[in-house]
Amino acid sequence: MKILIINGVNLGLTGIRERKIYGDETLEEMNAKIRAFAEERGHEVDFFQSDIEGEICTEIGKASSRYDGVVINAGAYSHYSIAIRDALAALYIPAVEVHMSNLLSREPFRQTSVLSEVCKGTVFGFGMKGYLLALESFFL
Repeated sequence: MKILIINGVNLGLTGIRERKIYGDETLEEMNAKIRAFAEERGHEVDFFQSDIEGEICTEIGKASSRYDGVVINAGAYSHYSIAIRDALAALYIPAVEVHMSNLLSREPFRQTSVLSEVCKGTVFGFGMKGYLLALESFFL
């Protein structure tokens, strides 16, 4: 299998911003662990990160012809981006939503995701391990 990992707004700052919530590993360090996890199981992953909503939508739009699935952490866009939601709904492949923090223990505006209903599932609250859990759902 080949899976696309999409990270959205501010995730390029992982390891720098709000370390108590998101940890101190950089996105590059997390990606290396995710890649190793997939390769140990005989699968491939590609990574895409952007703070720009339209770029994320464009990448999602190309995914059906290139990948077997998508793992997405859209960051704050998860709570209000109808554009990303619609791009995910148009996929012919499954998507799994990931959040490093426990959304239900956060501010009220973060407790709802407009993406969840168009995803195969959602993993939140396990830090970077949430990406591994999401990948595992494709490999079962």
